[in-house]
Amino acid sequence: MRAGLEGKAVSRIELVRQGAPRLPAHASYTLITGILAREPLLTGSVAPLVNGAVEAFVRAAAIELPGRQRINAVSPTVFTESMDVHGDTFAGFDPVPVARAVNAHVRSVEGHRTGEILRVE
Repeated sequence: MRAGLEGKAVSRIELVRQGAPRLPAHASYTLITGILAREPLLTGSVAPLVNGAVEAFVRAAAIELPGRQRINAVSPTVFTESMDVHGDTFAGFDPVPVARAVNAHVRSVEGHRTGEILRVE
């Protein structure tokens, strides 16, 4: 559990925490979470915990970042391109192509929203 938190949540929080004073006022952060933040799987409690922590951090950091810095997260379901590997784990989930998640990243970086979780389902 600790490795999951440090590997995905704490590392992203540190990226933003250390970057905020060093980046320009108009900087934009886009983190990635996943559908497990809202659709947990049996025997997989670490992934929902970590994804939920990142999403909560995005909402909280949005009101604390300096200047006009923005932060959002992209939260896709399982990718079509990885169904051969993860399909059994995500039975019944609608896969999405990676290109849709890329478009959500572009919306996050190029747009003006902050503190939002951009779901890709």
